[in-house]
Amino acid sequence: MSTLQWHDWAGFVGVLLVLLAFLLLQAHKLHGNGLTYQLMNVFGALGVTLSLLFGAFNVSAFALELAWMAIGIFGIVRNARRRRERPLAPPPDTSP
Repeated sequence: MSTLQWHDWAGFVGVLLVLLAFLLLQAHKLHGNGLTYQLMNVFGALGVTLSLLFGAFNVSAFALELAWMAIGIFGIVRNARRRRERPLAPPPDTSP
């Protein structure tokens, strides 16, 4: 029986993060464009990528994880730009 190394644990944590993000999305506990969901996906993919780089490399899984991270980062950046560009709401009208 082999001992799990740090990169194996990084991979397991990464898989759990991605699956938990998807579960919470399906349970309507997270929004698909929300920062928490995107960060869970980015860090999850990073964990799996580390397990591939320092463990048993698989080029197709590596490509998938790079794409997963890129899409998550794209979503984070896009949402941050939208928030910056969104005008502030005017104060509510309190006149009688």
